[in-house]
Amino acid sequence: MQIKLPTYDMILSWCLQVVIGNGVLEITISNPDGIVTKIKFNGIENLLEETNEEDNRGYWDLNWSDAGSTGTTGYYDRIKGTSFQVIVEDEDMVEVSITRTWNPTSQTKLVPLNIDKRFVVLRESSGFYSYAIYEKLMEWPGFNLPQTRIVFKLNKKWFEYMVVADDRQRRMPLPEDRLPERCQILDIPEAVLLTNPIEDEFKEEVDDKYQYSCENKDLQVHGWICTDPPTGFWQITPSDEFRTGGPLKQNLTSHVGPTNLAMFISAHYAGEDMVAKFKQGEAWKRVFGPVFMYFNCGPKELDWHWLWDDAKNQMLIETENWPYSFPASQDYPTSDQRGNVSGRLLVYDRYSNDDVIPANGAYIGLASPNESKSWQLESKGYQFWTTTDEDGYYSISDIRPGDYNLYAWVPGFIGDYTFHDNISVTAAGCDIDMGQLVYEAPSDGPTLWEIGIPDRTARQFFIPDPNPKYVNRLYLNHPDRFRQYGLWERYADLYPNEDLIYTIGTSDYEKDWFFAQVTRKKGNTYQGTTWQIKFELQDVNVNGLYKLRLALATANLAELQVRVKNPKSETPLFTTGLIGKDNAIARHGIHGLYRLYTADIHGTELKQGDNTIYLTQANGGSPFVGIMYDYIRLEGPTDSDP
Repeated sequence: MQIKLPTYDMILSWCLQVVIGNGVLEITISNPDGIVTKIKFNGIENLLEETNEEDNRGYWDLNWSDAGSTGTTGYYDRIKGTSFQVIVEDEDMVEVSITRTWNPTSQTKLVPLNIDKRFVVLRESSGFYSYAIYEKLMEWPGFNLPQTRIVFKLNKKWFEYMVVADDRQRRMPLPEDRLPERCQILDIPEAVLLTNPIEDEFKEEVDDKYQYSCENKDLQVHGWICTDPPTGFWQITPSDEFRTGGPLKQNLTSHVGPTNLAMFISAHYAGEDMVAKFKQGEAWKRVFGPVFMYFNCGPKELDWHWLWDDAKNQMLIETENWPYSFPASQDYPTSDQRGNVSGRLLVYDRYSNDDVIPANGAYIGLASPNESKSWQLESKGYQFWTTTDEDGYYSISDIRPGDYNLYAWVPGFIGDYTFHDNISVTAAGCDIDMGQLVYEAPSDGPTLWEIGIPDRTARQFFIPDPNPKYVNRLYLNHPDRFRQYGLWERYADLYPNEDLIYTIGTSDYEKDWFFAQVTRKKGNTYQGTTWQIKFELQDVNVNGLYKLRLALATANLAELQVRVKNPKSETPLFTTGLIGKDNAIARHGIHGLYRLYTADIHGTELKQGDNTIYLTQANGGSPFVGIMYDYIRLEGPTDSDP
């Protein structure tokens, strides 16, 4: 069957495949599976890997598990449709739908979701869009959803240069270099040492997909370049509204394959707390995307690096056009069906400023109400974020109708701001002015000393040089030093017998505070470590209450205990209990979930002159157990203390 359109040739073969072309490119989608099997562009017959099976080229997938199960894995599902339909077919666009309806009587074990995958090609556009609608009906069984995404496996013959950012781009090894005879698997299965790569330039390098992770706020475009003929394959995400975990949530991007990913839900750098868990009796619907798969090309005589600059320009065009006007699904609201929220955020810390000050550069956003009361762990709804200007003003536009909480945090201050009531955004141009909001930052007394800068990461602390045996050359002399493999082992190299001791007024946290409090291997076991903070007090209020603020950038199967005077006292003054499955230490993340704790220290525990606080990470068992600090502060007693 062939349909002739003014600007399209769309061939529908209902038995095998659908081909959509617009004169610039041509994509082939399997029918009714909805797998992208072929992309023809710039004289290249297929940008995707033709040696792969057809269902392993361009696809949506997810991981799910039964209700009540634990962990971040489960059943893997490469989503294949059972019904194909042309939704829009005119001179400006083609939109097709591939659906799979859940059948409770089916013998095949599938996630209890109706799934509608959409592909859109616009006239003369150098790319195509994809989005999907997931729906759970109220009466259907509960389940967990740790991950869903779009995956493209590119043709290794053409694509060998990967780009994640201006300063994170390089020529990449081949997928065969990760075969057992060509590499050594390291402490985590994703990381390998390339011992016998096909091309010598990669010899003795570490390859690990997590070294190319990126925060949502910086993850609008990434992809691959073919240098001859100069051709780019880019995944552009014009909005974060359909991602989970907020602007600091880290996600995978591209990696050896060559593989290109669009991550929507994932538990990476967060753990099980980030898994979306649905109960029977709970209805849910979510639109993921659209994201734009953009292709560009240029003449051979031009520097092919230009393709990256062009992709960034296209990203700006896509973000300016968000929300799009063309998606045909009624579940995707256009701009005139959305609302806006604006206002001003001020911050007050009575021990650093006499009055409120503008919250300059604060992150402020809306997230769906959730049981955890945390934007970091919200994984079912939509989120909308922006930053305040130097005077604290903000405007969040094009918000989907719904109920939200308003959250914020201010660089340089600890903790989160949470508005006390839900905010209802209605359709049709709803504008909500929040007026002036004041964030009262946690502070119960004057600061006696502090370590670090409150920015929710451990980036400001000492990050060692990597073991020369395990390097990724991209990150040598790079701002992101923390992305090297095996840095956790460097702690024992620097402190083989005794743990870290930090002296207030003498030590420098950029040089003397190791970026992660990890375990130390003794024999065949990994043991917890105890760090010391030494400080001097001129006066002590024995009747007062001192506050030790502990802002953590990440935690993995850890327990942080606080003691004063005696590091071996049986009962600590404070303990977090077992916290975290962020795994940021192993995955080179410099942060996972932010946590803030306050340890109360009674004045009788301190003395005039020299004092020591002992921070014990008590758990062992693995090189990846530990914590990263964001910031530590000791506050004196409040003004009202006797």
